[in-house]
Amino acid sequence: MTTRELSLVTGGASGIGAACVRRLTQRGDRVVVIDLPGAWDAAKMGVEVAAVYEGDVTDDARLRELAAQIEAEHGPLQNLVNSAGILQQRLTPEHLPMAVWDRVIAVDQRGTYLASAIFGASMARRGSGAIVNIASITASRSVPLHAYAPAKAAVVAITECLAAEWGRSGVRVNAVSPGYTRTEALQAAIDRGDRNPDDLSSQAAMGRMVEPAEVADVIAFLLSPEARAITGVNLPVDAGWLVGSTWATYGGIPPARVKD
Repeated sequence: MTTRELSLVTGGASGIGAACVRRLTQRGDRVVVIDLPGAWDAAKMGVEVAAVYEGDVTDDARLRELAAQIEAEHGPLQNLVNSAGILQQRLTPEHLPMAVWDRVIAVDQRGTYLASAIFGASMARRGSGAIVNIASITASRSVPLHAYAPAKAAVVAITECLAAEWGRSGVRVNAVSPGYTRTEALQAAIDRGDRNPDDLSSQAAMGRMVEPAEVADVIAFLLSPEARAITGVNLPVDAGWLVGSTWATYGGIPPARVKD
């Protein structure tokens, strides 16, 4: 289905956000992007978007300024993908600086809430719109990421709260929880030897990592009319990591059945 809806992707210059920009552009949306100064590389992206705006999602005043500017220049927003986020190095609580903790919470939690509140409120006043927030499988399991995981758990709670807040106003709010996704950042960590790809895939029921385009496909569905009765959900896109990760206690995931 081809649309000409206006869709905003925060953090759209890289990773899952970039995959969303490509997917939404492919389906015919007019896509606008918000990302940090210097982040956007048009040649690398290989798609034409309606506009790119520089801004930090933690900056309340800047987001409000951009909301007014985007509506004035492109019209009302139909869709929002909150993909702006940062990762966290694995550190024990004793060695995790509060400055790092504060920055992760500011971007991943506060930034998601701010963008949702500012752009979603305009959708609610108009009576329609759809928002997808990027959470994480770490929101649902215990992991040694003491800032990132709580921030992503908060994203799930934010999603549920706003879905109820704006449901009667025609705004749907959902989340996706990607598993270990082969973004540029994760691939760079693998290439440096910081992450072992076997560790990232062995616990998944499907025995593999996730590709950014696979997450973008699910997000495009949640933004589409086909998902018009879905709101307040947190949908894992994890190749079965959540269902497979506990099987180690019982000897691990069974191997593939081989036909005779």
